[in-house]
Amino acid sequence: MSTSPATGPLTVGIGGFGAIGQKVAAALDSGSIEGLKLVAVSARDADKARANMAGFQTEVPVVSLGELADRADVVVECAPASVFAEVAVPAVERGRIFLPISVGALLRHDELVDRARRTGARIVVPTGALIGLDAVRAAAEGEISEVRLVTRKPPGGLAGAPYLVENNISVEGLNTAKKVFDGSARDGAAGFPANVNVAAALSLAGIGADATKLEIWADPQVTRNTHTITVEADSARFTMTIENVPTEENPKTGKITALSIIATLRRLGAPMTAGT
Repeated sequence: MSTSPATGPLTVGIGGFGAIGQKVAAALDSGSIEGLKLVAVSARDADKARANMAGFQTEVPVVSLGELADRADVVVECAPASVFAEVAVPAVERGRIFLPISVGALLRHDELVDRARRTGARIVVPTGALIGLDAVRAAAEGEISEVRLVTRKPPGGLAGAPYLVENNISVEGLNTAKKVFDGSARDGAAGFPANVNVAAALSLAGIGADATKLEIWADPQVTRNTHTITVEADSARFTMTIENVPTEENPKTGKITALSIIATLRRLGAPMTAGT
């Protein structure tokens, strides 16, 4: 009985070396993610990035965002949404596996999906700080009549969002919860680019960014970023809630976000995976 020859590990480049990028890089460097190897990172401050790799087993080059696709089979975007295209476009053009964390930015660059069909690239969206995308994907194989996401965050985690600034909405000094947005996932992702990538991920798993409904609340009573999904479908009705612990570095981001990327990478190289 013949067997296929063994292939080498998938190489990984990480665009953005902040709190999330460092956690993902450290997991890869430790060798704990089977079948994957870290080969490059990108950061605005190369010297700081090298210093943050001081405890790594293997220091890798710090390159520009655009160079990652030349060096790696898998490109992970952990950068600010404003530079999304600098990471995404080369990765898709080179036919790489592309993992974006700025999923809201992907909605503004949906031409990348058509381009990926032509280049052979794969865009793999991590679940991120959400819950239950496997159930939503399964329900979407039938008929879904409604998907709603209600997000509640401490007011400080929403401060400075473009939608609040443009509409002169204040979240300072709140004593009770205040609904600051009610609309589509597409509009919410544009107005709160650092806050509701979860809405974009949910919409891509289900019925699309324009049909997915989103509410955002600034709630002084919550200490965790809280997301509740409600789905009405012909196959099931379900409601799911997740309460994420914010990172110390950035209250807009939950600790589970980096772990979700690590779990997604682990599936790429695993001989067996569980879940839809």
